Amino acid sequence: MSKVAFEETMGRIAAAIADKPVDGELAAFLNKTFSADGADFKAVEALCREGEKDGWICEREMGDIRFGRVVKPGASAGRFSVDVVRMKDVKGPHHVHPNGEIGMIMPVAGDPKFDGMGRGWYVDPPGSDHWPTVTGGDAYVLYLLPEGKIEFTGK
Repeated sequence: MSKVAFEETMGRIAAAIADKPVDGELAAFLNKTFSADGADFKAVEALCREGEKDGWICEREMGDIRFGRVVKPGASAGRFSVDVVRMKDVKGPHHVHPNGEIGMIMPVAGDPKFDGMGRGWYVDPPGSDHWPTVTGGDAYVLYLLPEGKIEFTGK
């Protein structure tokens, strides 16, 4: 039942942003509309914990990073894929976001920062790149990728 609730919640969030440009204004919209103190954000956070326990979130592991694609593009989240990664004081693999990346940072333990940002939403625009890094603790990072596109560079 929890996976269905996760897909429904992510579907509502994806529908609210489906036609918006992937930019700083989108981050402001998400942080206002689906704030870290709001019911939807807290529900996704709880469902991530439950999903990891039940094995449908973060089912793969590489080094100190657990990850997995929960929703494929074209499913419950419309044009977006939904991936969840669990990171604790680690630098992840370099990648490019051809169509941008929209993410939620959800602390698990400590005071984690993802690329210097705390709990809440972030948006990386199309063409951006990074080494995703969590410092100061343990966090889930959920990200929506338009059309599911991500390119790992091997850097």
